[in-house]
Amino acid sequence: MDDEEDYYMSADDGELSQGSAADYEDDDDAFADDTACLNAAEHVVVPRAAYQCFGAVEVRAKQSEAIARVVAVLQVNTDEATQLLRTFKWNVNTVNEEWFADEERVRTSAGLLPRDADASEPEPERVVRCGVCFEDFSADASTNPGCRHDFCGECWRGYLENAVDNGPSCLDARCPHEGCGARVTEALARRFLSDAAAEKLSTFQWRSWVDDNPRVKWCVGPGCERSVQIDVVRGKRPVDVTCHCGTSFCWQCQEQAHRPVDCETVRKWLIKNSAESENMNWILANTKPCPECKRPIEKSMGCMHMTCSQCQYQFCWMCQGKWADHGERTGGFYACNTYEKEKKYTKNFSEDEMRRALAKSSLERYMHYYERWLAHGSSQVKAVNDLKEMTESKIARLGDLQNTPASQLKFVMDALEQIAECRRVLKWTYGYGFYNMEDDGMKKKFFEYIQADAEVGLERLTKAVETDLEEFFHEEKTAEEFDTFRGVLTGLTSVTAKYFKTLVTELEEGLPGVESEAVDAAGGGKKPGVLTRLAAAGGGAGK
Repeated sequence: MDDEEDYYMSADDGELSQGSAADYEDDDDAFADDTACLNAAEHVVVPRAAYQCFGAVEVRAKQSEAIARVVAVLQVNTDEATQLLRTFKWNVNTVNEEWFADEERVRTSAGLLPRDADASEPEPERVVRCGVCFEDFSADASTNPGCRHDFCGECWRGYLENAVDNGPSCLDARCPHEGCGARVTEALARRFLSDAAAEKLSTFQWRSWVDDNPRVKWCVGPGCERSVQIDVVRGKRPVDVTCHCGTSFCWQCQEQAHRPVDCETVRKWLIKNSAESENMNWILANTKPCPECKRPIEKSMGCMHMTCSQCQYQFCWMCQGKWADHGERTGGFYACNTYEKEKKYTKNFSEDEMRRALAKSSLERYMHYYERWLAHGSSQVKAVNDLKEMTESKIARLGDLQNTPASQLKFVMDALEQIAECRRVLKWTYGYGFYNMEDDGMKKKFFEYIQADAEVGLERLTKAVETDLEEFFHEEKTAEEFDTFRGVLTGLTSVTAKYFKTLVTELEEGLPGVESEAVDAAGGGKKPGVLTRLAAAGGGAGK
C-alpha cells in the first residue's frame, strides 16, 4: 500500500475474519450516542486517494489563478501565459522552471513570438496579396499573428471556423503559412470567428484546464460537468474516486470503480463480456458441423437423430455417422453404442471433439464468474436506489415514527452506503478470480473461502437493513428496541467495513504468503492464520 498520508483512509490491520454483531450490542461506550456512528469516509472500504471535485465555476477560478501566477512571475500578457500553461499541462512550476532555463526554446515550443518582436512598432496599413486566395487586400497588424504573414478576412474566417469545428486543438492553431509556427492569438481569432464559433472557443478554453491537465479528469457521470483532481498520482495503480454527483469511477481508466482489480484486468474482462469470441465459444460448445455440408447445427431435442436443415443429411449427433447405419442395435434414438465403445476402448477424441470439449469447459467457467459478477452488479444498483429512496423520503418518516431527529439516523445511511460499496467490491472479485485463479491450488481455495465469507457477512448486514429495519416502519416499537437495533446495525456496518478493507488489501497484494504458509504447515510448522480459516471452511461463515 502507499503511504497513509496519500489517502483519506488506509486499510485496517488484522486478520480476515468477521466478528459477530452481538459483540457490539452491549458496548455502551461505542454505540451509546451518535458520536460513535461511522464518519463520512468509514463506509468506503477501498482506500481512496486524496482528491478534490470541482464544478465549472471552480475550474475557471483555478485556471485564472494559475494564469495570474504566471503573468506575475514572467511578466507576459494573459494570452501568452495561457498558452504557456497549456504547453506545460497547466503546471505553473514547470512553466517557470523551463522559462528561466531557456526562454527562447519555450517561446518557440509554445508558438510565442520572440520578445523583440513583441516590442516592435505597430504595422502600417498596406496592400498585400493573400497567401491563400491570392486576392489583394488591405493588411495591418490585425491580419497576421505578428509574424507578418497576412491573410484576408475571408480566408482567416474559413481557417479558424474549420479549426474550431475540429475541436480543442484549435487552441493551438498556428499561422497557415508553410513552416511558420506563430500561434494564432485569441484577439485575432475572435475578430474573425462567428458568435457561435467564438462561444465554442470559450468553452474549449476553460475546459482546457481539465483536458490538458494530467492530474485532473472529467467525471464520467451522465450530464455531469464536474472534474476530479488527484493530489498524488502513483503510476498506473487504479484509483477509485466518487464525484459530488454520486458517480464512482476509476480515475486512471475512467471505467466504473473496480478496486481491488487492476485496470488492465477490467479492460480485458469488459471486452470479453461483449466480444464476439464468446459467441464463437458458444457455437463450439453447443453445436456440431453437419458431416455433409459443414453447417453448424444446434441440438434442441433429446433424440440423437439429426437432420440438417440445409442439405437434409441425416446423421447421429453422438458419433456423426449416417443415421441409416443406426437403430436398436446401436442404442436406439437416445444413445449411441458406437460412440460409447469408441471412447471406452480407444479413449481417442477427434480434434473437433477436443475443441468442443475445451470450448464448453471454458464457456462454463466464464459463465460461472460472469453470472455472479452480473448478480452482484444488479444488487449494487438496487442498494444505490435504496439509499436514494431512504435519503429522499424514508429517513424523515423513520424519524417521525421513532421520535428521533434525522441527524441521529446517520447510522442507517452509513449501512446503506456500506452495502452499495461492498456489492461493488464483491462484483469485481469475480473478475479478479477469472483471471487470477485458474489453477486449483491453495491460493484459489483461500480466495474462494474469503470471498464466500465476505458474501455471508454482507448478506447479514443486508438482512438487517431490508428486514429488521423495515419492522420499525410497520410495527410499533419502543425506544429501547430502537436503541438496541442502532447498536446492532452500527456494529454490523463496522465489522463489514473492516473485513472488506482487509479483503481488498489482500487481493491487491496478490494474497501474499498463502502458498508458502501452506508448505510450512505441511512440514509440521506452526499453522498460520490463513490455513486456520481454510480448515474451518466446512463450518465457517463462508459455507
